[in-house]
Amino acid sequence: MTGDNWTFLVVRGEESPVQQYTISTRTIRRALGGVAVAAVAFIGMGLALGTDGVARVQARNLEARNQALEEELVGFQSRLRQLESSLDAVASNDAHFRTIAGLGAIDPEVLEAGVGGPGLGAPENSPLWSTDSITTKSIFASAYDLSALERRARLLSASLAEATDSVLAHRELLESTPSILPTNGWLSSSFSRARMHPIHNRPLPHEGLDISAPEGTPIYAAAKGRVKRAGWIAGYGQAVEIDHGFGFSTLYGHASKLIAQPGQEVLRGDLIAQVGSTGISTSSHLHYEVRVNGVARDPKTYILPDAVTF
Repeated sequence: MTGDNWTFLVVRGEESPVQQYTISTRTIRRALGGVAVAAVAFIGMGLALGTDGVARVQARNLEARNQALEEELVGFQSRLRQLESSLDAVASNDAHFRTIAGLGAIDPEVLEAGVGGPGLGAPENSPLWSTDSITTKSIFASAYDLSALERRARLLSASLAEATDSVLAHRELLESTPSILPTNGWLSSSFSRARMHPIHNRPLPHEGLDISAPEGTPIYAAAKGRVKRAGWIAGYGQAVEIDHGFGFSTLYGHASKLIAQPGQEVLRGDLIAQVGSTGISTSSHLHYEVRVNGVARDPKTYILPDAVTF
């Protein structure tokens, strides 16, 4: 190296002349700078290409994830519709249950009311609004529907709990209320304050139902109670009278055979006698009476629907 120059000697062999090259320091610096610039440019291009590739992969992954989220949202909305349908069925059953429990049905406007209000906010306030307003609206609508269904479910839950408490509180009354037709047959004479009597041939009160049936047909207790009388009762022939409590009593007349005994505790549906034609009777049938606090009432008022054959 001489001054600002670099001298290089190139020896190829013993017989080849020695070649000498002199290069200035400035030239070497420029060459090295060019190489450095080229290296940096090459690295930059590599980084750019790599970054672009990563970005493309991330974009594809993001697109796939968005597609999956949209499918999940569609499935969630379908489940919401199924839940709404299930709650409709629960609401219908709840109305029947409340009726049985002696309670009024929930006001439909209360049951169907939405949830609204500032608590839900607005879709425009969501961070997703600026990137995907359509999906944001769908999410907001689903959240709104879910809130409404949750509120409806809470109302139905409270209603069923109230009805259950009422049924339990009135269980004894329900079990003691005459509610079934005591025998299988055909209604031959209804309750009447003035019916032409088939034997006395003059208008007389008929304070029960006559149910025509073959002799020996089973007669069942119409409700839970205690047998007050079981024997011969004037006009009714062989008969059973049951005290059900709560002011209810029932009488089963014209039996061919008595099975229940005085003082016996019976449940609804227990066999107590058999159909006959004893006492003042023209044919085999059951005369069935319901009394409330001693006053005769039309038994059909207490028989459950579809229990009478006309």
